[in-house]
Parts: sequence; C-alpha cells; structure tokens
Amino acid sequence: MSRTGPVGLAVVGAGNISGQYLRNLTAFPDVEVLAVADLDDRRAAQAAAEYGIGTACSPAAALEIPEVEIVVNLTVPAAHAQVALAALRAGKHVYGEKPLALDPESGRAVLAEAAARGLRVGNAPDTFLGAGIQSARRAVEAGLIGEPVAATVALESMGPEGWHPDPAFFYLPGAGPLFDMGPYYLTALVSLLGPVSSVAATARMARQRRVVGSGPLAGTEFPVEVPTHVTALLEFAAGCGASTAFSFDSPAGKQLLELGGTEATLALPDPNTFGGPLRIRGPKDREWRELPLSGTEAGRGIGVVDLARSLRAGQPHRASGELGLHVLDIMATIVASAAEGSFQKVTSVVPATDALPASWDPSEATL
Repeated sequence: MSRTGPVGLAVVGAGNISGQYLRNLTAFPDVEVLAVADLDDRRAAQAAAEYGIGTACSPAAALEIPEVEIVVNLTVPAAHAQVALAALRAGKHVYGEKPLALDPESGRAVLAEAAARGLRVGNAPDTFLGAGIQSARRAVEAGLIGEPVAATVALESMGPEGWHPDPAFFYLPGAGPLFDMGPYYLTALVSLLGPVSSVAATARMARQRRVVGSGPLAGTEFPVEVPTHVTALLEFAAGCGASTAFSFDSPAGKQLLELGGTEATLALPDPNTFGGPLRIRGPKDREWRELPLSGTEAGRGIGVVDLARSLRAGQPHRASGELGLHVLDIMATIVASAAEGSFQKVTSVVPATDALPASWDPSEATL
C-alpha cells in the first residue's frame, strides 16, 4: 500500500556533518527522523539526545524499523556504497552524502540495485537546490547572460586539517580536494549547463604527510593518499567549456565560480552554501550588479525533503542518484585523464529535471 503523511527517516552516521542534517531534518514537517544510528553507540546516543530522536541504535537495527522509508547515509566515503546497498536490500530508499561511491562501478551497482527493487537513490550535495544556484539557473534560462560560453572554477585552500578535529579521511580515496569539494562545483555546473562529455586534467600531491591542527589529535601526523591539487578542462555536451582548479595546497586561498555568456558574466555564490550573493556584469557595466535571490536557504537536508515529497507525488526528485553518478563519473574521468595525459570521454549522462519552484519551502507541511 502507498504510504501517506510525513516520510520516516533513519540517519546512519553521527559524525561531524550529522548535526547540520539533524538540526534541519528534525524541524522539517514533511519528514520524521525516527532513529539515528552509528557504529559508535555513544555517538548515536548523544545525537539522539541532542535532537530529541526516540531511537539510537546500530545501522543494522535502523534498517529493521518498518516505519523508516529513507535512510540518510552520512557515513565516510569508503562506506557509502556498502551502506546504501544494505539499505536498499532492506527495502529502504537512500539519500547519501557525496560522493555516491568511491568509483563509478560501485555507484552503478547502487543504482542497479535500486532499479531492480523499485527504490530511489538521492545524493548530496543539495546546495544546488538553494536560492543562490537556483536563482542563477533562472537568470541563465531567462537569457540574462545570452548564450552560455564558458565557466571558471577555483577552489583553493590549505586543506581541512587546520579546523577539522579528525581530518585524515579527507586525504583517503573518495576525498581529497576533487572528491570532497568538487561535487559542489560540478553539481552546480551540471545543473546549469547539462552533462559533461569529456575532460582533460593534471594532478599532483604536494606533501605525503599532513598534521592535525586542532582538537584532541592536534599534532598527529597522517598519510596523504590522493592528489591535493587538480586542474581540469571540462567540455559539456551542449558545447560550453569550463576551466577548474581544486586544491588543498594554496596558502592564499581562493573561491571562484563564474559563468560567462555572449551578453554578460554571472558571478555565482559559493556552491557549498544555499544563498548568495549572485552578481552579473555586462560589457558596459563598470561594476558588478547584484541580482535578487528567490528560493530556500534552509540548508542541508532540503534534498531529502525534495526526495520525500517527490516519493509521495510519484515525481522525479532533483538531487538524484543519476546526478550523483554523473558527477562521480566526471571526477573519476578527471583522475584517469591526469594519469594518462589525454582527453577522456565521460560516458554517463544525466536526465534533465525542472528547476525548484521559487516558492518551494521545506518548512511548510505539504504531505
């Protein structure tokens, strides 16, 4: 029987990012967090107590709760595919943190399992559903920049070890600046320009070991296993191009996302946020002009709400597994291109979805 009313959730993984999700998901009326689960019983219990969630349990126990319809998978990247497959085999839909999996083959296995069982997969980031990127999409679709020509991306910093209390996983396969921060920028670009068809890239590792800079582990060294500076040229199927740089080796730091067209250039907001500013500048403008934003800035978890509402309505959801797989495929192809020194084709595609209505509000009950 089809269910009605708020959609039951279990959050699996009570680590650093879970607080942002739990704060929002426990406040959005169209979903209900029934359980928080973690391999560490203490962490699960602390999170459940802090956010007023009735059940703290193991991941396996969370999958046995009949009222849970969507598992929100906030585990470390190396566990994403394994946890997603377990949830799907338990009859649950899955919404996971990025990346979808460590490699496209594992990501395709997750989507195949979901398709075979008639279940859905959603995937972060959902920042592209926020007012900033959605307003940029409306500006592009309204022709404010003319025909899109090319994008420029730069995300450069010294890495997360200066602020994160346990940063080693950022330097393991499935992370690094490309896999950790790249999904925000690549998802935003794909939502604006459509799928990527080919890439050419270079990559390097500046240091083989790093040091934790804060928290109980401060001063502890850990190994680096992935490139820490990646540059890539992207060609989109629609004909646009993009130049991108993702780095954990930049002392000065830089954050840039611009989209140039035949009539004007858009300076987009940080795609790791849900708001603005969004600015435009034409050839006769002396200064950037700020464009008004419309949409939600509610924060992480809005992709889960869109999945829940779409599930009840029988409509496609926007932060989809197919989108997550395409972004994962882009990143894996960048790695292959850097290793082989040649242009590489991106084989996956992603279906187009409608923009999120400007009036869409996760704080309003609709189910």
